[in-house]
Amino acid sequence: MTTITRIGTTQRWSDVVIHNGTLYVVEVPVSEEADIHQQTREVLTSLQRLLEANGSGVNKILIANIYLKDISDIAAFNEQWDSWIPAGTAPVRACVQARLAHEGYKVEVQLTAAV
Repeated sequence: MTTITRIGTTQRWSDVVIHNGTLYVVEVPVSEEADIHQQTREVLTSLQRLLEANGSGVNKILIANIYLKDISDIAAFNEQWDSWIPAGTAPVRACVQARLAHEGYKVEVQLTAAV
C-alpha cells in the first residue's frame, strides 16, 4: 500500500496532498480586495513556494485547472502565467469561468505536479 502524505490538514482540506510521486495542490488569493493582477501574483507565488517546499517545482506541473470569476480576466492572468511557466514545460491546462467560494476571489488554481 502506498503512503498518502497530507500537509497543512484541517477538518475541511489539506494544503498539499502527495501520493505515489504526485503532488496535488489548490491555491486562492490572500487579498480579496485586490485586482486580478495582484491576486494572480499571490496565487502563483504561493503555488511555487508549496511546490518547491515539497520536492516539486513549476517545471514539474502536469495539469492546471484555472478558475476565474470573470473569463474576461484571462488575458491579465495569462500574462503572468506565461512568464511564470518555464519555456518548454507548459502543463495540460483548462481555464473556466466559475462562481468562487468568496465574493472577493477573482482566481483560484488547482495543480497536479510530479514530485
